[in-house]
Order: sequence, then structure tokens, then C-alpha cells
Amino acid sequence: MSTILLVILILILVGLFPVWPYSRSWGYGPSTLTSLIVIALIVMLLTGWL
Repeated sequence: MSTILLVILILILVGLFPVWPYSRSWGYGPSTLTSLIVIALIVMLLTGWL
């Protein structure tokens, strides 16, 4: 389970980079979502849910 979550997190982190012209206008949305996911995963790891 943690391997799958790690792969998904890496894919999301790669998707954060605004390399295409249309994605430059997205602002802080993708990075905020990724930060929330990382915080949730850290809390789940610390509490023993994972």
C-alpha cells in the first residue's frame, strides 16, 4: 500500500512543474493540493493508519 502511495505522490510531484504554456496560469492550486496530500500522508504514518 505504501509503495502505491509513493508512486502516486511522485507522479503528482512531476505534474507540478509548469512546463507547458497553458499550465503556467494554474497558480498555486496544484502545489497546494500536493502539500495537503503530503501532510495527510505524514499524519497517517505518524498515527499508524498506514
